[in-house]
Amino acid sequence: MASDEIIEVLGNKYNPEILDAASEPKSAQELSEELDVPIATCYRRINELTEVNLLELHDRPLSEEHRRIKVYRRSIDQITIDFREELNIELETRSDVTNKLDEVWRRMSESRG
Repeated sequence: MASDEIIEVLGNKYNPEILDAASEPKSAQELSEELDVPIATCYRRINELTEVNLLELHDRPLSEEHRRIKVYRRSIDQITIDFREELNIELETRSDVTNKLDEVWRRMSESRG
């Protein structure tokens, strides 16, 4: 992913807040309500963040209304931006261990529900 695309996406209103809030899996509706972002805007911002691989689809559980909902979480734990010599962006992705623990927790939650 090009550094300028990531900078552009991070500069869009609400995107940094959505990334921060998505440290734990959340639906677009949950993000919209928590951050007071209009739902249509929230969906657009989610699409922008997933296109540059900063956010990912985590799961598609059934809602109480028995409809599949998309649950997102950030795919990165840290972003480092360096302007010293030239624009350089380093992304620290979520660890495999963290991803596996999340998957085990999701399966346990599903089996209890």
